Parts: sequence; C-alpha cells; structure tokens
Amino acid sequence: MDVTQTNSEGLKREYSITLTAAQINERVDARIASLATEVKMPGFRPGKVPPSVVKTRYGKQVLGEVLQGALDDATRSIIDDDSLRVATTPNMNVESYEEGGDLKATISLEVMPEIEPIDLSGLSINKPSVDVDDSEVDEAVDRIAEENKPTIPVEKPRAVKSGDTVVIDFVGRIDGEPFEGGSAEGHSLGIGSNTFIPGFEDGLIGAKPGTTVDVPVSFPEDYPASHLAGKESVFEVTIHELREPGEVKIDDEFAATLGMDNLDALKAAVRDQIGRQHQTAIRAKVKTSVLDALDGVAGSFDVPPTLVQQEYESICRVMGNQDHDHDHDHDHDHDHQVDEHLSDEEKADADAIARRRVRLGMVLTDIGRLNNLQVTEDEKNRAIFAEAQRYPGQEKDVLEYFQQNPQAAQQLAGPIFEDKVIDFILEMATVNEHVITVEELYRADEDEAAKASASKASKKAAKKSPAKKTASKKTAAKSSSAKSSGTKSSGTKKAAAKKAAKKK
Repeated sequence: MDVTQTNSEGLKREYSITLTAAQINERVDARIASLATEVKMPGFRPGKVPPSVVKTRYGKQVLGEVLQGALDDATRSIIDDDSLRVATTPNMNVESYEEGGDLKATISLEVMPEIEPIDLSGLSINKPSVDVDDSEVDEAVDRIAEENKPTIPVEKPRAVKSGDTVVIDFVGRIDGEPFEGGSAEGHSLGIGSNTFIPGFEDGLIGAKPGTTVDVPVSFPEDYPASHLAGKESVFEVTIHELREPGEVKIDDEFAATLGMDNLDALKAAVRDQIGRQHQTAIRAKVKTSVLDALDGVAGSFDVPPTLVQQEYESICRVMGNQDHDHDHDHDHDHDHQVDEHLSDEEKADADAIARRRVRLGMVLTDIGRLNNLQVTEDEKNRAIFAEAQRYPGQEKDVLEYFQQNPQAAQQLAGPIFEDKVIDFILEMATVNEHVITVEELYRADEDEAAKASASKASKKAAKKSPAKKTASKKTAAKSSSAKSSGTKSSGTKKAAAKKAAKKK
C-alpha cells in the first residue's frame, strides 16, 4: 500500500492512498482462506469448505470488508507513524476503483493545534456563594401549597371556567373512528393546566356539568405519536363534576400529604433543594470565570475549521429557533442553510461564539492532556447507568444503545472530563470567594451571556433566566423521603432514548 501526504496546510492533513489489484487480491484470498475454516455449508464438513466455494458465495462481502479494512489500516498507520493528535474524525473518500483494478483514495483530517502551556497558578477565579434565607424557603413552601390546593365540589350550578377542575369521560376520534389512547373515564382535568393538547381545555370552558360536548382539536405537527401528529380530531367529552380550588393550611398535616414527617421536615427538604439549585448556578458562574480567565491568557493558535463550522451551525439553529418561534428540520441535508434567516451581524456573532467555544475547548483538552486527567471506565459506566435511570422502564434499552454505540458513550464522558479539568484548574488557581444575593446570582446570567457573546440569541436566552427558582412538590417530596441531597445528571447532547410525554 502506498501512502503519500498531499496537504499539510495549517491544521489540515490529507493523504493519497493507493492499493494495487495484487495487494487487494492477496488480502481477499487471505480472508477467504480464513473463512473456509469457519463457515458451515451444506455438503461439506466443518472447516473443509473449498476456498473457491467460499469465494463464490462470500466474495463480494469479503471484498467490501477488505477495502474498508485497508483504509482503516492506512488511517491508523498515518496517525501512529506521524504521532498525530487528531481533532476530527478522519474522512475517507474513494477516488477511483473498479473490481479487479487498483484502489485510489484520499484520507483527510484535522489535527490539534500546538498550545503554549498556561501557568494555572497565575489565574484569578471568582467564586460566589449564596445563603438560603428563611424568606426564600417560606416563599417556596407557599408556592407548593398553592400548587397543591385541594379541590371542592362547586355547590351552585355554573359553567366551567379557567382554574376549575372537571371530572370527565372522553373519546377522541379521527375521521369518525376512535384511536388508541384517546379515551378515558373519570379523568380529573385542571382547566388551564395545559396538560392536554392545545384547544382541548379551552373547548370545555362555558360547558356545564351533566352535559356532553364535542371539542375539535388539531394534534401538533411534532406530537410524539407520529400516527397522530398533525391530524384533525374531535373529542366527545361528558362532564360529570365541576370542582374549584379550596383552601389549604400550611401545617404538619399539609406536610404529611407530601410524604413529610412534619412541616419542619418539609422546610428542610425545600431548603436543601433550593441550596442545590443555587450550587448548580454557582458552578456555572465559576466555570464562566475559569473560561474567561483562560481566554485572557491563552496564546494565539489556529482552531480546526471543521469543529468551528459544526459549532457555528449549532449556534445558528438556536438563534433561528428563537427568531422564528417554530421548529425546523435541521438535518445537514436539508434544502436551506442554517444561517439563512440571520442578519450579517448575527452571523458574525455566531462565528465569534463558535470560535471562542472551540478555542477554549482546545485549551481545556490540552490542560487535561498535559496533566494526565482521564475519565475512567468506572466513571463512564456510572454516567451510562445514571443516564439509563432517567428513563424508568427503558433502562435495558438505553444500556443496550450505549453498548452498541461507543460514540454515544464517549459523549457522556465529555462533561465528566471537562469537570475534572475545571476542578484541577480551581485547585491550582487563586479562588476569590464572595457572598452575593440570590437576585445577583441569577441576574448575572443576563450580564455574563451578553458579555460572552453580544449576540441576540444569547441575550434572549439570558432574559428567560428566572430571578428565583423554587422547589416543586415532587422535588421536595422526593428529597425528603429519600433523605438524599443528590441531583439528577444533566442530559447529553444527543439522548440515547426519549420518553415521550403522554398528552391526550
């Protein structure tokens, strides 16, 4: 096999590969001879099948395997012989090949840049801290109580209005035929809860108990059940009972309805939950401080164009969604450019953000390499199991997915590696701790996002950050009953499985 480097411009590397017909035949014959000792065919004893018979039956398959294997071998040889630190997946392209002739192909890839080592001890990192005060806990408990008010029957006959709870039977039909999962009896539905498909709850407003009404609705185009997505339907709904919110007293008895021992236990669970939410926000702030510090001292170096382009496209999709309030098909083979709806200024912003992200990703990767920071198999396996637990009832399917898709498993290792590098930097750098208020903690999201990107998309996202976050009934109850302060792991870029929310 002849391998010749044809391009070494910047971080790009390109190689020309030639595999002669004789070399291909030699590999094919060797593989056929190996198969002849393994395959079982009628009329022949195991291991005694003539190579010529094996070649007649499996020749095409073996040829494909041999050609792919030769290109894989060439790629490994190029990387090993030149001691390349590869930044992108090598791209193989067959230039010419006819059966019985020579194979000519090219292999292109991009390598990691050379980065000057950074004196981490010279970095200064800001680390805020926030105290959870009693008023914040009381506010969260009040919200939990509001969300869990009991319902009481409406005594005086009247029509349904927003905020009511109705007890209903319903049957959904498409083209006059009932569909699976579209019916229920004795179902309690909060009007205004938005738990059913759009239009269903509004269609019950004004109706009275003891009546049956037809509610026409359209299933959303992105509805999880594909056979219902975008379909027009009519629900026949019988309203049996009308209920309205009652009063709730925040005491030990109320706490018991949430699975708590008493009110103090509920408040302790809420305080713990709020504290963990704050710690998540603090960690994000610290990470931003670390990245800003690294950006200020890292020297100049090239970044892999392919990675920049991938990041740019990802950012453009987010910006496009925020500008157009509807979903798009974002496959790379779609017939439009991901940035076609953006202005020149927004494109420039997206490009700047993409280059910063890739550049800082390279810096973190290099710090991890130089200091031998690695993700162990145990850590990766724990991340896989944690991801599987996010999909109750589908754990086996998720585990099998990761076993069959090593690249997906590697994606879970990425955040673990990044956290290790961030923690290592914090150990080496000077960390300046200071106390801030809850308002300052979450208001800083907007300021830092604007500073980091100056993009329209980032500003919009920052404005959506809540000033405060409060614990919900489920999180508070789960925290207390389990006596645990752990939090859920964050999702990967591409989840192994999606558990679709059930909406009628």
